[in-house]
Amino acid sequence: MCRIAGIIDKQNINLAHTIAEMRDSMAHGGPDHAGIYTDDAVRLALGHRRLSIIDLSENGNQPMQSNDGKLIIAFNGEIYNFRELRDELKDFYSFHTHSDTEVILAAYTKWGVRCFPKLKGMFALALYDLQKGEIVLARDPSGIKPLYYSITGDSLYFASEVRAFKALKKWPERKDWKIYFLTYGFLPEPVTTLEGVQPLERGKCMVVNVHTLASKKETYWQDDYSITIHNRDEALNKVRTTLDDAVKRHLISDAPIGLFLSGGIDSSLLTLIADKVGTSKLHTLSIVFDDATYSEEAYQNIIAQKVNSDHKAFRLTKELYLEAMPDILNAMDQPTSDGVNTYFICKFAKEYGLKAVLSGLGADELFGGYASFSRGGMVNKLKNIPAALLNATEYLPQDKYKKISFLSRKDAVGNYLFNRGYFSTIETAQVLGTSSKEVSDKLKEICVPGFVNELCYENQTSYLERSLYMQGQLLKDTDMMSMWHSIEVRVPFLDVELVQLANHISEDIKFNGRPKSLLVDAYADILPREIWDRKKQGFVFPFQAWMNGKETSSFHIANKKMTDKYQAGKLNWSRYWTYLIANA
Repeated sequence: MCRIAGIIDKQNINLAHTIAEMRDSMAHGGPDHAGIYTDDAVRLALGHRRLSIIDLSENGNQPMQSNDGKLIIAFNGEIYNFRELRDELKDFYSFHTHSDTEVILAAYTKWGVRCFPKLKGMFALALYDLQKGEIVLARDPSGIKPLYYSITGDSLYFASEVRAFKALKKWPERKDWKIYFLTYGFLPEPVTTLEGVQPLERGKCMVVNVHTLASKKETYWQDDYSITIHNRDEALNKVRTTLDDAVKRHLISDAPIGLFLSGGIDSSLLTLIADKVGTSKLHTLSIVFDDATYSEEAYQNIIAQKVNSDHKAFRLTKELYLEAMPDILNAMDQPTSDGVNTYFICKFAKEYGLKAVLSGLGADELFGGYASFSRGGMVNKLKNIPAALLNATEYLPQDKYKKISFLSRKDAVGNYLFNRGYFSTIETAQVLGTSSKEVSDKLKEICVPGFVNELCYENQTSYLERSLYMQGQLLKDTDMMSMWHSIEVRVPFLDVELVQLANHISEDIKFNGRPKSLLVDAYADILPREIWDRKKQGFVFPFQAWMNGKETSSFHIANKKMTDKYQAGKLNWSRYWTYLIANA
């Protein structure tokens, strides 16, 4: 797990200095080594900051050259099947390290861009092919690791974080980003806060000619919802086998590794599976609160005791939260309405002495764990109402009813915003002092592939939760908050084989009214009933009680009415926080 940056700029006469600025603005994400590669002939530079997880020796440092010197790589991520690939390639390639990075070099040497579907893991990488005069950028199928780029007629810049572009002070702010942020609570891809800077799409690679900067993108992985599994017993067996294998792969590490244990189904299940397939005593950690309404300590202890893990519970208080506020804001590479919980769990993982942790992210999205999955009947009825009447709901007094107006879009994104939107079109326009038409027009630019609108409601919801909410918020928050603390977070539920399997299971088996029933039933023999047979709580903190609207010294209050509304209990914490971040 690392941070990468790169440049091709014919006008830049000080490449080494520029790439060092970009690289070192992300030093928190790679404290173990810093490296640079430059090719002055084509005005190219690569930068790398390393967090050592696999092959802790200096041999794993980057940028790394292939054994014939024809390829240079800067890689961020983990390839969990690197040992199997290494065995497959050992007669073709002479290895000099025990790292997964060198395996990518060998795989690309043999298969070119066709190597990317073979990589099981999370990755964002740049490969400079000196022989072809090309640089290849690639991102994993679930977009777990970020990769931002800006390409023009005479330059290409890319990095793991948007802050690396800000370090150069040459990119203007994107003027409309707050429209998307206030509506979604995060910036949906491809939007960032900077003009001309965007993320490479998940499951894609981009090949750029280093001489002309001509570029082309290739899709090497995409979602396939063709139904091939109609038998429940077959589905249960395959889910169990596939998830077991995924967890076993994700435990591979040469550095201390542990598991987040929240007390919910997903983290509990990962801990139980890790205990079964792992080879060493487990390290688990949790966050607990003085307020029993939020603390899941009793459920955490059930699992920790069951597996006899080396468990540490960290108590989070209002005082610690407020003290950390400035650092939380500094950690935000991009604005988010969430991420504070991830900030603290990663902070505590660092204090524990871990370098990598497993997280249950992805289970809700794949197996129907959110309330949004059960609203299909309501959504379909509401969408039959004329658009003009749906739009009029924006004027209703209660916030939760204003979101009905998003269904006037009559498409999948409208469904998503009805379920998860923050501020309505009119509210966003009022906060920003612009017209509702401008807001509406901008929001239409966020869309999904046409096939998504044709999916059944539950599969459509799964796609939207993964591609909008998880992609734009959860994964982004997890990456930036974990790397701020030099912690690697691994997500076994997003193993490419498990994602493919889930997409192929019949909807009536996968979504039968009980949240994540297929997942729970697959492990009924080891998952205690106390864990799954209770109301879903989620990984939430008592923010409403901790921040009453007065502890806002870190923010610019542009609209006193918003604070008054919050203090009066008429605005929930997440919407108020979103407003504050937009004005931070």
